[in-house]
Amino acid sequence: MNTLDPLLKEMAQCLKALGHPARLSIVRLVVQGPREGTPAGEIQTRLNMPGSTLSHHLSDLADAGLLVATRQGTTIRYAAGFGQLKALTEYLWQDCCGGGGRGPHCV
Repeated sequence: MNTLDPLLKEMAQCLKALGHPARLSIVRLVVQGPREGTPAGEIQTRLNMPGSTLSHHLSDLADAGLLVATRQGTTIRYAAGFGQLKALTEYLWQDCCGGGGRGPHCV
């Protein structure tokens, strides 16, 4: 394992961002929301989370590329960073079953 590998570092940052129950809940909520994103206020209300706490978690997820923030007037919407989420899952499965390419169904 080469700890200097940039892809490894990037994927570790993603997993670290997802490694908190609140952040994982946020990502799951946003993934289930509209493609154009879920307003931060709605995320806060649905998860019953203080604004400052939510802001910290949203920042960590956006920094990892797992969420994408878009401002619409005074509202900030958060959409899933589907490219990064897909890259993470592909990274986790790329050498599954000894590199046989059988994917996530192998045991």
